[in-house]
Amino acid sequence: MFFVYILYSQKFSRYYVGNSENIETRLKQHNIGKTKSTKNFRPWVLVHQELFETRIEARKREIQIKSYKGGRAFRELLKKGADTEAVKRDRL
Repeated sequence: MFFVYILYSQKFSRYYVGNSENIETRLKQHNIGKTKSTKNFRPWVLVHQELFETRIEARKREIQIKSYKGGRAFRELLKKGADTEAVKRDRL
C-alpha cells in the first residue's frame, strides 16, 4: 500500500505534499532533516493522508493535490482531514 500525505510546518506556515510506502518512517526522515526540500522548515506534522493500492495511483493523486495547492480545493481537503482527525479523537 502507498500513501499520499500532506505535512504542515506550523513554525513556517508551509505545507508539503508527498507519497511513500511507509508514512511513519517518511515523517521521521522529514523531521530529522534527511529530505533536502523540507529540512529547513522542521518540525513537520502529518495533517492529511490517503491510501492507494499502487505507487502509480499515489503519484497521480500527489500531482493532483499539488496542482491545487493553496486553492479552495486544497483548503477543503485539509478541512476534511481535520474533521476526520476530530472524529478519531472523539472515539477514543
